[in-house]
Amino acid sequence: MPSAEQVVKDFCAAASMRDPQALRAFFSDDVVYHNIPMDPAEGIDATMGVIDMFLGMCEALEFKVHHLASDGTTVLTERTDIFTINGRSAPLPVMGAFQVVNGKITAWRDYFDMAQVTAIFGGG
Repeated sequence: MPSAEQVVKDFCAAASMRDPQALRAFFSDDVVYHNIPMDPAEGIDATMGVIDMFLGMCEALEFKVHHLASDGTTVLTERTDIFTINGRSAPLPVMGAFQVVNGKITAWRDYFDMAQVTAIFGGG
């Protein structure tokens, strides 16, 4: 079974494929995905609903990981999520925290500036 760190590295690399089924395979059924400024998505279907929403709003997506630290089942990522919207690159600095148990992401929390998200997806 891959390490927690390897699962998160693989997940971040897979984000650029924008394939919901490939991304779904990384999560446990009871995953909690929390974009901290917003309400958490609880469970695999709610999590995939949020991911599908983001994927539907952009033509391309890349998780550029700058730093990664892990301790057992916890993996922290400092990254820039780069959305391509209407042909324009929109980078978003993000700090992410992942919990990985038995090779599956059971919790994912992202911390970012909500004003930047509004500007990116609101067309600002």
